[in-house]
Amino acid sequence: MGWKTLDDMDLNGKRVLVRVDINVPVENGKVTDTTRIERIAATVDHIQHAGGTVILMAHFGRPKGKVVPEMSLEHIAGTVAEVLGWPIVWADSDYRDAVKELEGDEILLLENLRFNPGEEANDPEFAKRLASLGDIYVNDAFSASHRAHASTEALAHLLPACAGRLMAEELSALEKALGNPERPVVAVVGGAKVSTKLDLLGNLVTKVDTLVIGGGMANTFLAAQGIDVGKSLCEHDLADTARAIAQKAADAGCEILLPRDVVVATAFKAGAENQTVKAEDCPADAMILDAGPDSVAHIVQVFERSKTLVWNGPLGAFEIEPFDAATNAAARKAAAMTKAGDLVSVAGGGDTVSALNQAGVSDDFSYVSSAGGAFLEWMEGKTLPGVAALDQDR
Repeated sequence: MGWKTLDDMDLNGKRVLVRVDINVPVENGKVTDTTRIERIAATVDHIQHAGGTVILMAHFGRPKGKVVPEMSLEHIAGTVAEVLGWPIVWADSDYRDAVKELEGDEILLLENLRFNPGEEANDPEFAKRLASLGDIYVNDAFSASHRAHASTEALAHLLPACAGRLMAEELSALEKALGNPERPVVAVVGGAKVSTKLDLLGNLVTKVDTLVIGGGMANTFLAAQGIDVGKSLCEHDLADTARAIAQKAADAGCEILLPRDVVVATAFKAGAENQTVKAEDCPADAMILDAGPDSVAHIVQVFERSKTLVWNGPLGAFEIEPFDAATNAAARKAAAMTKAGDLVSVAGGGDTVSALNQAGVSDDFSYVSSAGGAFLEWMEGKTLPGVAALDQDR
């Protein structure tokens, strides 16, 4: 790994600029989910106990370079203090005076970085202004590191830099999953549309031994084979693309696993009357809403012969019963193997996190990323500017 961690830095007496992602959901003025705040606690605690002064930098919403009062981080400063257990001082745009006035173990929370147009423009002058506040830079926001912004990219070149605890954990998990994995490697990719995951599929077929395709995406691949998928969600115009991906997989020695049997219904609603049929026997007036038990059995067989699993996207319409059955069954098998020490399992993406939570197995996977877009771009094989900026050999 080419980046330093907090353990490599002398933090005592230093002002430490920490880029975090605390872009939490707020309803009626109250934070409804504190998970992102909780996940930066390890970094904050380490710096505080090592004698450093923590200066938190973050964005909130999409103000697009303008001051939007309702997107001020002042609104969540109290919650940040409560969750982290340290006194928080919020600073408006006059950062420097606020740093001078810090006392004892107070933590400074800078105003929303995106109020300044220089943040998203990766403006070197704005980065220099931020750098003047501290002695060391820590990036603990993997979820924001797929963007070359002043606080994620330019700033890392101006101060001694390292990864925070959350960032290091994320990078380590991804390295185990795709960088230098224990083989065989299986990837599960689901979701509605092939069009949103072309780069992901193209990269994975060159990296994994087996690719399990589920959800609406699988319908497009089935249709590309000449199978009638009835009224199912399907991108028929991407048939040639699906065939090209399948050929690329074959050339790379990657097996693609599509549903062998499917659960179909004529209505997309909870408890809809449904039946299980072979994939090629979908009725003309029905839609495929989940993979069937035979498909799950084959997925389980692949898991049992694999050592590493990367998961992005559900196998069916997991939001409504009974079309969550395949996702739940496969996820629970992966979780059981992980707990037994037989599988390294890394998952990420919005729907994926929701699906694993619903199956009750998120805590049993090796790592579940909350990074969303950054997780996907890493899986696509793209360079993440915020991660590249931490490279010791830069």
